[in-house]
Amino acid sequence: MARKISILIVDDEESVRDSLYSWFIEDGYRVECAENARKALTIFESDHFDIVLADIKMPGMDGLEMLRRIKACKSDSIVIVMTAFATVDTAVKALKDGAFDYITKPFDPDDLTHLIRNATKQISLSDENEALKTKVITLENVEDLIGNSQAMKNVLSEVESVAQTNASVIITGESGTGKELVARAIHANSQRKFFPFVSVHCGALTESLLESELFGHEKGAFTGAMYNRKGRFEMADSGSIFLDEIATISNKMQVELLRVLESKTFIRVGGNKEIFSDFRVICATNKDLKSMVEKGDFREDLFYRLNVMNIHIPPLRERKSDIPLLVDYFIKKHCHSMNKPPVAIDPTALKRMQDFNFPGNIRELENMIERAIVVGDGKKISLKDLPLEKTIISNSAESLDDFEQAFILQILTKYAWNISRTARALKVDRVTLYNKIKKYDLKPTDQQ
Repeated sequence: MARKISILIVDDEESVRDSLYSWFIEDGYRVECAENARKALTIFESDHFDIVLADIKMPGMDGLEMLRRIKACKSDSIVIVMTAFATVDTAVKALKDGAFDYITKPFDPDDLTHLIRNATKQISLSDENEALKTKVITLENVEDLIGNSQAMKNVLSEVESVAQTNASVIITGESGTGKELVARAIHANSQRKFFPFVSVHCGALTESLLESELFGHEKGAFTGAMYNRKGRFEMADSGSIFLDEIATISNKMQVELLRVLESKTFIRVGGNKEIFSDFRVICATNKDLKSMVEKGDFREDLFYRLNVMNIHIPPLRERKSDIPLLVDYFIKKHCHSMNKPPVAIDPTALKRMQDFNFPGNIRELENMIERAIVVGDGKKISLKDLPLEKTIISNSAESLDDFEQAFILQILTKYAWNISRTARALKVDRVTLYNKIKKYDLKPTDQQ
């Protein structure tokens, strides 16, 4: 072949690694070895391998999980699994998960040579295409970040630049603008993409529950703690942790969070062992944290620790040119999920949507389209299928809280104060909805 094929050998047995390494080096391949899956994935972050030869049974993460992580990142590497005769069924499952082939131990030299040659032939046939794929031309996992407006182009540009760093990021923007989607895009385009993206909704949990959720707990730490439980920081080791609604955490949790960010160590609730975790933190808020710092509601040292990079997502009313693209995307998405053929949208209805301010942003737009597909005639979305004429949101609302309060009341009224249906429509959990109702002291119309 015109270039030297690279092979990564992953096996916990040193004798297997050494023999395969010598064998493939002698045959002219570029070879590297790893004694476990975690080290292999770390090597994978900074280098590309044409072929990965991996044992299925290894301590810690097994070969099947490593295979799934490699394929989840849309890697074009050919993965060949090694297995004992007793686990051939497992190897067959690996083929279903995307493995190129498998070979049983002990190896037949001719079989292994033939298998590697077949793999190199496939690489040779698509070499030009493979070379193109190794170049980072476009962002990955941004399919849901819809829009051609300059505002969205700026957001995507910021995602691309910040993703390649390990800096902490705060994503700001109104409710429903897609802050978690941006966080996931940052993770997916970073060197941590092979490892977990862990999301925590801080506003949905009480202080004690949030502490247990983030740090984990030991068996017997409190009533109901029947077993040891890993916290989200521990789960996010080598990956990213997304802290949504960071502005809602208590002063005590702010102190704890600052300590964890500075040392990357923490202790489980009820425990005494210090645990280290290498994670990247990405936060989101719809509040003005700088104003909260000035008022003494948010720690200044924590703010500057988190706010190394800032990405602001504009509200939908500031990028109305993206509405037709979003409408088309959500029509296709929900028609597919409901097993319905794609429907068109009446130009008059689309024009009215572009004139609407959407205080609930993209979340409200998606809910509107989903509802229209359900109640419509199945052929075309018309103006009567959209609740634009029924909005009770006041045009005099001047703050985000005013819009949020009015929007939540609108959806509660629409679903006759059915908490479960309203929470599903708003795409939040019931605890968050109850907290918002309490915050704004919302009541049914006949009780006001």
